[in-house]
Amino acid sequence: MYALKLILRNALRHKLRTALTMLGIVIAVLAFGLLQTVVDAWYAGANAASDKRLITRNAISLVFPLPISYRDRLRQIDGIKSVSFANWFGGVYINERNFFPQFAVDPQTYFALYPEYKIAPEQLKAFLRDRRGCVVGRKLANLYGWKLGDVIPLRGTIYTGNWEFVVRAIYDGRDTSTDTAIFFFQWDYLNEAINRMYPRRANSVGVFVLQIDEADRAAEIARKVDATFKNSLAETLTETEKAFQLGFVSMTEAIVLAIRIVSFLVIFIIMAVMANTMAMSTRERLSEYATLKAIGFRPGFLLLLIFGESLIIALIAGTVGCLLTFPVARTFVAHTGTLFHVFNVSSQTILMQLGAAFVIGTVAAVVPSLRAARQGIAEGLRAIG
Repeated sequence: MYALKLILRNALRHKLRTALTMLGIVIAVLAFGLLQTVVDAWYAGANAASDKRLITRNAISLVFPLPISYRDRLRQIDGIKSVSFANWFGGVYINERNFFPQFAVDPQTYFALYPEYKIAPEQLKAFLRDRRGCVVGRKLANLYGWKLGDVIPLRGTIYTGNWEFVVRAIYDGRDTSTDTAIFFFQWDYLNEAINRMYPRRANSVGVFVLQIDEADRAAEIARKVDATFKNSLAETLTETEKAFQLGFVSMTEAIVLAIRIVSFLVIFIIMAVMANTMAMSTRERLSEYATLKAIGFRPGFLLLLIFGESLIIALIAGTVGCLLTFPVARTFVAHTGTLFHVFNVSSQTILMQLGAAFVIGTVAAVVPSLRAARQGIAEGLRAIG
């Protein structure tokens, strides 16, 4: 208790210096948490992927479609419980800044494969009855103010023309990691229009989604699927849903790596600032530490004082930085629209922030504490802070 009182008094001896140091740590820990959350958001799709879903696409590239006739052959492969499909649409809502994923899907089977999308039964029935109906995520509905029955115009980029859809259902996520910024509509509606405009592009889909019976058989079933369509006009590449999602992340891997490096660089810089603060404090108190040694206090007590002061400053500031991460993250994502579909500050990020604060406090105190512990009594008494 006595040592704690000394530590607190030492920490508050130079209030302005302590306050500025703590402010720097708060900003650094906050920035570290936000950058780590951005990295987590980048991997959100892969982390939320089911181990019982496989994605089958064209082996050449995702931009090349697969015939819808593959569906029946896929259903016959041992280990596959259910088959659905989706097609990327790529429309524009009002202007190019309003980007969000849009998929034409099989309404009868698609949502059964994705139980994480929670849709009210009566809304799902309304969607199935309306050829122009669409299902939108809660985040999209809140962002653009969409309500059930609203007509949503999209300007096609891949499939040119002006398209109109009617909001028949709004889905919520099973948990906070579920992406609720996706727009779904009926593939039949798209296919009918393509049949009229581009007959050669009709009756094809972008990917097939396969639900398998056992996750342990994923590799085996994927090989069977690809072997079934080997040497066909459209050979396939089948992979787990997580691997499929990570394929998109790998395209921006350099950006993710840069963000990670910057996040740790911020911590390193503030660590140097904190070390300088503790060095100044220790230099000013060398005579006091020498006096403590002279009256019988051992070097371990001096280490306790210096490490305690450094850790208290770092951990209090780090805790404030952690608490500020949540409102700042909400404000940040509110101004980025649908750039990040899932943006949640995870418990792991909070632990990393607190760990970073602990490391800052510990490392910053190492050199000053060793100097104080090794300083001779006579030399310390002659020191002038």
